[in-house]
Amino acid sequence: MQNLSNENVGAKEKSSIVPKKYRMHFIMLISCFVLWGLLNNMTDNLVPAFGRIFMLEAADASMTQVAFYGSYAVLALPAAMLIKKYSYRTGVLVGLGLYIVGAMGYIPAAILQNFNLFLVSVFVLAGGLSILETTCNPYVIALGDEETSVRRLNLAQAFNPIGSLSGIILAKYLILSNLNPATYEERVAMSPEALSQIRSNELLWVCVPYVGLVVIAMIIWFFFKRDKGSEKDTSGDLNIVNSIKKLIKIPRYIFGVIAQFFYVGVQISVWTWTIQYVMTTLGLNEADSAQYYLIAIVSFIICRWICTALMKYIDPAIMMSVFAVGGIATSLGTIYLPTNQSVWCLVAISGCMSLMFPTIYGIALKDLGEEVKVGAAGLIMAILGGAVITPLMGSFIDSGALSSIVPMFTGAEAAVRSSFIIPVVCFSVVLIYSLCFRTKKSA
Repeated sequence: MQNLSNENVGAKEKSSIVPKKYRMHFIMLISCFVLWGLLNNMTDNLVPAFGRIFMLEAADASMTQVAFYGSYAVLALPAAMLIKKYSYRTGVLVGLGLYIVGAMGYIPAAILQNFNLFLVSVFVLAGGLSILETTCNPYVIALGDEETSVRRLNLAQAFNPIGSLSGIILAKYLILSNLNPATYEERVAMSPEALSQIRSNELLWVCVPYVGLVVIAMIIWFFFKRDKGSEKDTSGDLNIVNSIKKLIKIPRYIFGVIAQFFYVGVQISVWTWTIQYVMTTLGLNEADSAQYYLIAIVSFIICRWICTALMKYIDPAIMMSVFAVGGIATSLGTIYLPTNQSVWCLVAISGCMSLMFPTIYGIALKDLGEEVKVGAAGLIMAILGGAVITPLMGSFIDSGALSSIVPMFTGAEAAVRSSFIIPVVCFSVVLIYSLCFRTKKSA
């Protein structure tokens, strides 16, 4: 009877998304997912903020994003080497440590009112987030049975957009709301002392949320520092070249990286240009247009939670196929439908994107064994898709080069509508991946 009882407990643990012994680790890892979601979306708002504070051209202000996403690309592979040689726990500690150092770097940058020093701090901070993402995603996959790995990762990722929503709210009320309304011309006409005083106050509010979050990061850091039990993975031999050679021979993985590149590209580009689309088609100002952006984020969150629950019954790859078709349909609606319907199609795109990142991630890393850590780095480096596809879409908005595909619209509206052919292409890549690499048991 005792053996039968133990077998039942073992079977229950195996079917559980997160086994009881790992639940505290899982909760602390969820905190990391929330943290980088919050920081990603809050940092998006630094572009207009720095543009006004330092009186920069748009191209110069966008160097903030170059520093941010450039750091992701540069540090993902070193992160994989770190966790392959040591452990996931080490990766979490180093990632959080770099975030703390980068965030604290905002203080001297604000005191000196130096934009370049801010860029350095953003690079260091984003490097910490890159290491966290490279570490935490496969770490979550490892906290339980492989059959529930995609569901487990989707559950953890479901908290990421909550962080994103929090980042938007913090940026709006702590950073953007405390920018002085003085225009570029008015600032040029000010005395150096008056301008410095305005900048000092604005940069103080830039620092407040980033430095404030250091307290949360330190709590998570101390948890993993003290809990040696979280060091559950084995390191394996460190041979990155060998690992890469093995990985590029695995179609499921290599095409997963490609699909992730296009997915991240569509997510960041759609969210980047949502406000401009609404302003152009409905004639609203930035503040009113931002309400549609918030609704889109909320729909993203709700759909991800629903999808995570449904994955107990439906193959994640099949669900992703359906949502990719939905993404194509809503993108086409954004291009061609009358304004009232097209705006809601734009909002619905976010719902269609909701399950894609963690599902692609989980499918691509399936059965990689000891190469899962280097494999995770490639999928994080695919975040560069946001830095490539977003400006590409923006160039089509500026030039109106694709306007001929919407002959029923003219001018700026035709330009912004036609640019959404880019999401159609991106969702098509994800659809092909989900169809080609669907397995009977991809969870």
